[in-house]
Amino acid sequence: MGDSAKAVLDIACSNGLKGVVVTLTQALQSKFGELAINYGSTKQLAESVTPGTNVVIMSDVGIDGLIAAGTLASPRLDIARSRIGLAVRKGEPHPDISTLPAFIATLRNAKSISRSRQGISGLHLAGEIVRLGLADELGPKIKAYDGYAAQACAQGETDIAIQQISELAPVPGLDIVGPLPDEVQKITIFSAGLGARSAHRETAVAFVEFLKSKQAEPTLRANGLEPA
Repeated sequence: MGDSAKAVLDIACSNGLKGVVVTLTQALQSKFGELAINYGSTKQLAESVTPGTNVVIMSDVGIDGLIAAGTLASPRLDIARSRIGLAVRKGEPHPDISTLPAFIATLRNAKSISRSRQGISGLHLAGEIVRLGLADELGPKIKAYDGYAAQACAQGETDIAIQQISELAPVPGLDIVGPLPDEVQKITIFSAGLGARSAHRETAVAFVEFLKSKQAEPTLRANGLEPA
């Protein structure tokens, strides 16, 4: 693998693919050696990565912005598609979210709702609630969290959690009800980019190609993602 024997890959990975990377850690380390991984939202990572970061995994929009800024090298490498979903604490009744009116009723009936503070799903939900004219009614019961906001729901702090399905799937103690209705859905492409001054470019490319491979596909799907 060229430089893989000596490489310690410095990786910045969105929470949207954290479940996938954590599940595949053993396989990834056996192929690529030591990994130094920093997880966070696309916004958080975009503020911290440097041209020396070997691999950056975040939304396609985020990758495009870092390529335009010269932090990452072209091209963008698309990995997976993600939808936003709703979850409840394990064992709780599943509310109806099959239509937009049913979804709105579910939000109104919930005593509390958790969302991500800076993640794509949380920012999208906040915008949709404003667009639907529900901000005054629902705002007081929506709680924003860093990282896996769904953990609050699993621990009984909120009635429902709304986040990327790939961020709901790794959280124990949750039942995923399903994706949001199309009218309020947002599909995110998670992509990778290589640091413009990566010292281990060959290994970094191979790392991303592994995440895009047939070998990794079952893990992507188990985490609520579809190959891009």
